[in-house]
Amino acid sequence: MKTDYYETLGVNKGATAAEIKKGYRKQAVKHHPDKNPGDKSAEEKFKKAAEAYEVLSDDNKKARYDQYGHAAFENGGAGAGGFGGFGGGGMNMEDIFSQFGDIFGSGFGGSRGSSQTARVKGSNMRIRVKITLEDIANGVEKKVKIRRKVKAEGVTFKTCSTCNGQGQVMRVTNTILGRMQTAATCPTCHGAGQSIDNRPKGSDSSGMVQKEEMVSIKIPAGVSDGVQLKVTGKGNEAPGNNSISGDLLVLIEEVAHESLSREGMNLHYDLYVNLSEVALGVSKEIETVTGKVKIKIDAGTQSGKILRLRGKGLPSIERYGTGDLLVHINVWTPQNLSKEQKQFFEKNISDENFTPNPSKTDKSFFEKVKDMFS
Repeated sequence: MKTDYYETLGVNKGATAAEIKKGYRKQAVKHHPDKNPGDKSAEEKFKKAAEAYEVLSDDNKKARYDQYGHAAFENGGAGAGGFGGFGGGGMNMEDIFSQFGDIFGSGFGGSRGSSQTARVKGSNMRIRVKITLEDIANGVEKKVKIRRKVKAEGVTFKTCSTCNGQGQVMRVTNTILGRMQTAATCPTCHGAGQSIDNRPKGSDSSGMVQKEEMVSIKIPAGVSDGVQLKVTGKGNEAPGNNSISGDLLVLIEEVAHESLSREGMNLHYDLYVNLSEVALGVSKEIETVTGKVKIKIDAGTQSGKILRLRGKGLPSIERYGTGDLLVHINVWTPQNLSKEQKQFFEKNISDENFTPNPSKTDKSFFEKVKDMFS
């Protein structure tokens, strides 16, 4: 089981952004590789702290984590190809220093940037994937075709002469407080630390080409419309030998079902029966997200009654249970009667068995709605 991100950073769930940042810096400095050379346990804790901060420092990711926990970022057990966070270990130490190096200050991490080539991350790509209620109930693997930028075959790069591979240049400006030194993105390599040396035919000015690729996306059971998943490293590549790929962001779009409607983990089904069926009792076959089931409607069942089929709804993305299927009984009143049928009803219109006589167990519409949401 993964450790709670708040616990990893040593902060409370209601911690502010400043407290989260402070908690991360404390853990990162404590377990920093420079402070614990050769200690694999410290390195693992360092990575876990960075993973927790990557999620909790982003408002959208934090909201999803607060609602769904780790399941919001999992890729159905896809390991390093997972969604969100660091994708189960998708980022290495240099990724962490590249993304969060400024948090350590000059004492840690920052010195690494001065001795190593800059790392540039490619841009993210966004796609929509449509899924059905059946997909949501069982989890599904979708294969989608994407076109992303990759480095052309045969392209070579050399160290940028302007920034000497740092990706940044230092600028000195005169202010009323004196001379100030600031770092700016290198105007030659745009932060990559490298410039193109050999550009193959058909590639763009950065040595990149468009490539069509089939990507497998594992969608966990219990997701909902609007949830965004992440496939690490399947976005656009960036130029340079030391660059890393962006991510593929997958927006889930739920397709409406023909006969079932969703309400959180619960599903609703409208079942229409005729007067004879509810008067005599009948068995009906209805559709669920896991197949068809038979239900029994007792003789004398009233219109508006709700039958609850426990466990026939949708699973929780947090894996703490499954919703129910609520079957709403609707008695269909005939609109075109034959002469014989009219005579039958006229004969029984005053019969005591046809006289409405609700008991205390026959709840009102508002009580049924209240029970439905309880």
